Amino acid sequence: MTSARPSARPSDRPLTLRRDGFGPAPDLAAVRAQEGLIQVPTPFGPPAWLLTRHADVRRMLGDADSFANGWTPADLDDGAGATRDPRQLTGDRSGNLLALDPPDHTRLRRMLTPEFTVRRMRRLEPRIVEIVDQHLDALERHGPPADLVAQYALPIPSLVICELLGVPPADQDEFQARTGRQLDTGLSDDERTRLAADSLAYMQDLVARARRDPGEDMLGMLIRDHDEDLTTAELVGIANLLLVAGHETTSNMLGLGTLALLRHPDQLALVRDDPDAVPGAVEELLRWLSVVNSGSPRLATRDVEIDGTLIRRGDLVSFNLPAANRDPALTDDPERLDVTRKAGTHVGFGHGVHHCLGAPLARLEMRIAFPALLRRFPGLHIACADDEVPFAVHKAIYGLEALPVAW
Repeated sequence: MTSARPSARPSDRPLTLRRDGFGPAPDLAAVRAQEGLIQVPTPFGPPAWLLTRHADVRRMLGDADSFANGWTPADLDDGAGATRDPRQLTGDRSGNLLALDPPDHTRLRRMLTPEFTVRRMRRLEPRIVEIVDQHLDALERHGPPADLVAQYALPIPSLVICELLGVPPADQDEFQARTGRQLDTGLSDDERTRLAADSLAYMQDLVARARRDPGEDMLGMLIRDHDEDLTTAELVGIANLLLVAGHETTSNMLGLGTLALLRHPDQLALVRDDPDAVPGAVEELLRWLSVVNSGSPRLATRDVEIDGTLIRRGDLVSFNLPAANRDPALTDDPERLDVTRKAGTHVGFGHGVHHCLGAPLARLEMRIAFPALLRRFPGLHIACADDEVPFAVHKAIYGLEALPVAW
């Protein structure tokens, strides 16, 4: 058993966020192939052990007792007085399932799970179809060239979140514009802070209106079914989580996934022409693209051995989902996009108690939006040189800055 390995070499981009085209950077594949684990720097002071193999990531994410998510600065012991970034470790976590552990996480998730059942998603499906068709009509009216990210991939998930949360039609344009600005990493810290405050104020008002007059949306149902068990802060936190987690992830999958299909015409034809191939294609795109690079580091609550490396109680553990999803131990020829693949379980939505609650909604949006786009515009093609498509390499959620297309 080993207790330490050489740390990753420093870079201007954290190792856990490095990408190369559609996949993880080669140095992540190299880490995955070597024995044992390495440690990587974190913004929190102490380094974190990095997991890149599929089995290791699933094991860690599936063991919430040994690897805590809701840790605080007091839980860290860096032994050297390293500077920590308090912005990453403080703040109101109410309603944010990604920052909670059982039993608080279990209580909230049990209330939310019925809102994301297949039956509830089917009820939302006609409205998603309508939203998609409206944006396809708008693209057609606009004519080529068009930016598929700004005019299709970004607004569709935003409007679906509006439907889910009960954002009134009169507020939806402003809601979409504010959401789009919030996700712009090119803004200054002051501007992002202001937008976050504006969004929080809007969510507080939305929850207050829902308490006065609960509708048929998710907030209304939660208030009717669990009013005495949910605080206003928790309802606001849930709404904010759905906005961020349910918008940028799906929009980036739509943009990046369309580019992937355009660069693989045989795969695109299957998605366009065979409705039975679409669900499997969505799963393969989720695996192959893995737009979520990682989640927040976990804190080991006990000594655990992984791959011959001793992770001690109090150590931080990070993980890389793109590397795990392209692990040769998961599927044959993992670097190849194959929408007919019958692979093992990918971790594009995570695993364990923090497996993405909104996965059924994200899948539904993609199963509708990809084939609808390709059927409406059978001549869809990239309207710039392949090497000029701008990847969003500096965003926490991987995607495209823009996708110029014509038809």
